[in-house]
Amino acid sequence: MKKPAYIFLGIMAVSMLSCKGESNSHKVEANNNVESTQAAPTKVAELAANAFPVQLTKADFLKLVMDYEKNPDTWLFQGEKPCIIDFYADWCAPCRLTSPILEDLARDYAGRINIYKINIDKEQELASVFGVQSIPTFLFCPLTGNPTLSSGIANSPEATRKRFIQQIEELLLKKGNASII
Repeated sequence: MKKPAYIFLGIMAVSMLSCKGESNSHKVEANNNVESTQAAPTKVAELAANAFPVQLTKADFLKLVMDYEKNPDTWLFQGEKPCIIDFYADWCAPCRLTSPILEDLARDYAGRINIYKINIDKEQELASVFGVQSIPTFLFCPLTGNPTLSSGIANSPEATRKRFIQQIEELLLKKGNASII
């Protein structure tokens, strides 16, 4: 009797740590305090400088991060600061758990990195370009060198925050040699 209960709990824990699929049927309203903009990239850059995660459209991405249409075979980062790009969906529970963590980190690292968000339901082409198949997925873009893709979250908010800090310091700000959790 205990074995099925443990199996059920294990399956539930795994499903809570990562969302897969592209269904819109599970959409829920997310109360994310993310600045959303359809404005010019200058406005997007100003919002990022004010320590908020910023919602990107394809047009914003092409101007602020990388123009993959002009350079489909070469990574040419166009940002002024290293960045994290959070590929998420409103219906994804782990994505909603990372949102306040990324908001805190945007304030903590204001002026040093930018944090952007891309809703995969609205920007399917961007998700496809980077092969995003499970969410949340994070693209860490340093000023020089190639980006690093990371999926999923840790088993607690504290561990997830610690993982983000380690990745920011090691991948974006090039500090330390600690291994990524």
